[in-house]
Amino acid sequence: MLRSNSEELIKKNIARFVDNEVIPQAQELDEKGEFPLELFREVAGMGVFGIRYPKNGGGAGGNNTLYCIICEELARGMMSLAAITAMQCLMGTNFLFHYGTDEMREKYFLPAMRGEKIACFCLTEPEAGSDLGAVTTLAKKSEDGYVINGMKTWVTNGPVANFYTVLCQTDPAKKLKGLNFFFIPRETPGLSVSKPFQTIGTRTTPLSDLAFQDVRIPKEYRLGAEGQGLSNLLSILAEIRAMTAALAIGLQRAAIADSIRYAHERTAFGRPISKYQLIQAKIADMATDLEASRLLTYNATRMIDNKIPCLKEASMAKYFATEAACKAADEATRIFGAYGYSMEYSVQRYYRDNRFLLYGGGTHEILQTNIARWAGL
Repeated sequence: MLRSNSEELIKKNIARFVDNEVIPQAQELDEKGEFPLELFREVAGMGVFGIRYPKNGGGAGGNNTLYCIICEELARGMMSLAAITAMQCLMGTNFLFHYGTDEMREKYFLPAMRGEKIACFCLTEPEAGSDLGAVTTLAKKSEDGYVINGMKTWVTNGPVANFYTVLCQTDPAKKLKGLNFFFIPRETPGLSVSKPFQTIGTRTTPLSDLAFQDVRIPKEYRLGAEGQGLSNLLSILAEIRAMTAALAIGLQRAAIADSIRYAHERTAFGRPISKYQLIQAKIADMATDLEASRLLTYNATRMIDNKIPCLKEASMAKYFATEAACKAADEATRIFGAYGYSMEYSVQRYYRDNRFLLYGGGTHEILQTNIARWAGL
C-alpha cells in the first residue's frame, strides 16, 4: 500500500520502538497483568497521544491515518499497550478537547497529551451495551450543575484513570435524545472504582466498574450541547471502528510473522514444515486476509481524513479485520501444534487478546445487521 513520506516515517519510528522496547517485555508484562506505566510514558514522549489533534490545541497535527498506523504497529507488539494508547488518543480525550473549557483543557487535556494523566471513556452499563437507549446512569440538573447516579462497567483504564468521559441520561422520557456526555475527575466525591477485572486477554489493560452516588459536577462539565450525546458519539464512531480494525491488523501481522518463523524452524518427517502444502495454505489465507484488512481499513481512514462519510466502510473494515485476526491467531496456534498451547510462546497471547477486538466499537452481530441493511435488506 502506497504511503506518504510522513506516514512511512511514523511507521518506521513506531516499529523501531515496538521491536526494541515493547516486544522484549510484552510477555513478562502480560504475565504480571499490571498497567505498563513506563511504556505509556514513553509513548507519550513520542508525541503519539496528540496525533489526532491540531498543534495549536496542544496536539501533534496529524490525522486519522497516522493514528491508525500507530495503533497497528503498537498492536503488533502488545495489544494491551495499543488499546491503552487508542483510548488516550481518541475516546478518552476527544470530547474534552472539543467541548471542555479552556481551564479544563489546561488542567486535564494537555497533561493527558504529555502522559501525566490517564483518560477514560464510559459507555457500557450492566444492562446497556449495544442498546444505548437503555442507559440508566442519570444526570439530574441541580441549581449549579448536575447530580449523577448510576453505574458503568467494562471501563477500559478505569482503575488507573485520572478523569472520565461518561455517557448519562438526562431525561429518560427522551431516551436516545436525552443522552449527554459528562466530564468527571477521579477525585470527585461520590465516585468509586471497583477492583480490576480478571480477564483472559489484554491483561495489562485494566478494566473495572464505576459507581456514581450523588456525584455533583458543575454545569460546564457537560460535554456538548444538551441532548447531543448520541450525535457526538456518532461523529467519531467511524474513527473508533477504523482504529479497532487497525489493532486487528497489528495482531494479524504478529501472528503471521511468528507462524512463518516457526514453520521454517520446525521440522517433521525430515524437512521444515514450511515445505508442506497444508502449512503453506494456512499462511496464504492469513496473508490474503491481512492484505484485504489493510485495504478496507486504510480506505476508511483516508475517507475520514477527507471528511467523507464512511460509517459503512469503517464498519466493514472493523468486522472483516477483527474476524481475520481471530482466524490468524487460531491458525497460528495450529501451526505451532502443542507449543501453541504453551504459555512460553506469544501465539497463545494473540489467541487470548483477539477476543478484546470483538466487542469494542460495536459487536459483530450489530455490525452484521447494519451491513446487511446498507446492502439493501
